Amino acid sequence: MTLLLISIVFIFPVIAIAGYQHYKIGKQPAYNANKTLLNYEIIGSGENKLVLLHGLTGSIKYWKRELDGITKTHTLLLIDLLGFGDSPKPKSDYSLLSQQQALELVLNKEGFNDGNILIAGHSMGAIISLALLEKQPTWFKAGILIGIPVYKDVYEFKKVMSTHSFVDRISTSKFSKYICMIHPIFMSSAFKPDNLTDEVYEDAKKHHWMSYYYSLTEVILKTDLFAIARKIKDKGILFIHGEKDTTAPLENALKLSREFKNVHFITSSEGDHQFFLKEAEFVWKVIQDFTISEIRLQKKISNEHE
Repeated sequence: MTLLLISIVFIFPVIAIAGYQHYKIGKQPAYNANKTLLNYEIIGSGENKLVLLHGLTGSIKYWKRELDGITKTHTLLLIDLLGFGDSPKPKSDYSLLSQQQALELVLNKEGFNDGNILIAGHSMGAIISLALLEKQPTWFKAGILIGIPVYKDVYEFKKVMSTHSFVDRISTSKFSKYICMIHPIFMSSAFKPDNLTDEVYEDAKKHHWMSYYYSLTEVILKTDLFAIARKIKDKGILFIHGEKDTTAPLENALKLSREFKNVHFITSSEGDHQFFLKEAEFVWKVIQDFTISEIRLQKKISNEHE
C-alpha cells in the first residue's frame, strides 16, 4: 500500500508532465523553411554588422550585457535559434540545415548578407556560425567562435560530461530525451548553475524536449567541424575560449584552429564555458580589435589586387 501511494504521489505527476509536454509539441505546426520567422532584435548603430548566436537552451538575453561600447562600433543582430528563447518551436528535426535555413530567412530580411558581416556564436551557436560561414561564404567576411565545443566522437562527449553536475549528466545521457520532457520539474532555482545569471536561466526553460534533444544530437554531436574548416580555411576566424572550460575542451578548440590560415586565438585565463556572462567587456573588446584587424587585412588585399 505504501509503495502504491508513493507511485501515485511521485510517478503519476512525472508521467502527466511528460505527457503534456509531448502533447504541446504535437499541437505545433511543422517547420516551414520559407515562413517560420525567428525572434530577433537589432541593437546599436555601429558601421560594422555583427550577428550573434547563442548556445544550447540560450536566447538573445545571453548577449545583453555591457553593450555601451560595442553598440557604438557595431550593429548587433541578436537571434533566438529555432526552438529556443521566444522563437517558434515547431515540429522539426532541428538539424543543422534547419537552423541554417531559419537563420538565412532573417539575414536576408534584414540585409545581413552583403559580404561585410561578422558572424559570432557561443557553444552550439559557434558550431552553427561556422557552418553558416561555410554555406554562405559570400555573406560573411569572418567568423567568431566563443567556447566552441569540439569532440572526437560521442564517447568523448560522454566522458567530458561525466565529470559535471548531476543535472548536466542526466541532461546529456541516453535518457536526455525523457529528462527534457520533465524539465519543468528540475529546472528550478535550486538547480541553477552558478555560472548562469537568473535571466539567462529563466530563458533556458523555454525550450522543449524536441528542440533540445535533436539540437544536441544532430548539431553538436554530428557536425564534422574539421571538414567544414578545411573548406573555408582562408576565412578570418577568431577563437575566444576559457582556459578552465570543462565543457568544451580547450585543446580540441586549439586543434581545430590549426585548420585555418588567418586565425586568432584569445583565451580567458579564469574563464569557464560561460565566461562571457562575467567577462562581456573583455569579449567585446577582443571582437572590436579583431574587426579592426580584418578591415586592415581586407584593405591590404584589395590594394594588392588593384
